[in-house]
Amino acid sequence: MGTVTSQWNRVSRRPFADVLDELRAAHTLTFEDHGSGIAVMSVNRPQRANSQTVEMFGEIAWATAVLRNAPLRALIVTGAGGKAFCTGFDLDEIDVLTRMSVSGFTDLVETAAAGSTGLRALPYPVIAAVSGPAAGGGLSLALAADIRIADQTASFSAGFVRVGLSIGELGTSWNLVRLIGPGRAAELTFTGRTVRAPEAQRIGLADRLAETGRALDAAIELAQTIAENSDDSMRSTKNALLRNLETNSFQSALEVDTRGQALAIQVPTTRSALASLQEQTQ
Repeated sequence: MGTVTSQWNRVSRRPFADVLDELRAAHTLTFEDHGSGIAVMSVNRPQRANSQTVEMFGEIAWATAVLRNAPLRALIVTGAGGKAFCTGFDLDEIDVLTRMSVSGFTDLVETAAAGSTGLRALPYPVIAAVSGPAAGGGLSLALAADIRIADQTASFSAGFVRVGLSIGELGTSWNLVRLIGPGRAAELTFTGRTVRAPEAQRIGLADRLAETGRALDAAIELAQTIAENSDDSMRSTKNALLRNLETNSFQSALEVDTRGQALAIQVPTTRSALASLQEQTQ
């Protein structure tokens, strides 16, 4: 067998500068490099409260596919302008939907779902920095992140029922039940009411609160803390968290955990860290 390296859980990665050059072709999203392997993806329609369009659904799906092999330590998702995270589908494009055939609409829904799935499946931590409303499809986008940081202006709304739609959109029902429990999820989705930032933190919809206008700054600070840890351990940990959300078997969860630890122990930096820890305890 060849020499064991720290590449055990990696696929071929492109230089991030090359990834950014490709991503800058997007019309509805912007991307920034904040150093230390941290990038920010912004929903970029501030003049329309960062609402979603048919084009945006396609660009999110495309961007997450491009980002999958990027050499990142964390991705932050936010809304441009700081006044809205994302307010769901732009009602000015409703006529586009009504003109679609059944197959065309199915393609659109599958593309939108690929964006949510792709974001959730990125092999490194994803943080949503929420200022202003995250509503409808915007809520779905925030829920696809691993961690949500909200400032005092943030609000969350699953108001699908208020426009005659179902909560069953882009994984919202699955994520919401697991984050806040079935009872709270039912109450929020049956009423369609808006959850403000303090309540969002209290019930687990937001993981941290920041001062007004500081959600993105707080997310970058958290990402920098995460980036101090081993890249391999972060990716293995995220894999364990995601896989074990999708199994009801404790034994299956143990198997995922065991595999991750067995692989991680082979990484030279992990062995060095363990040796150092052992020396400190002696």
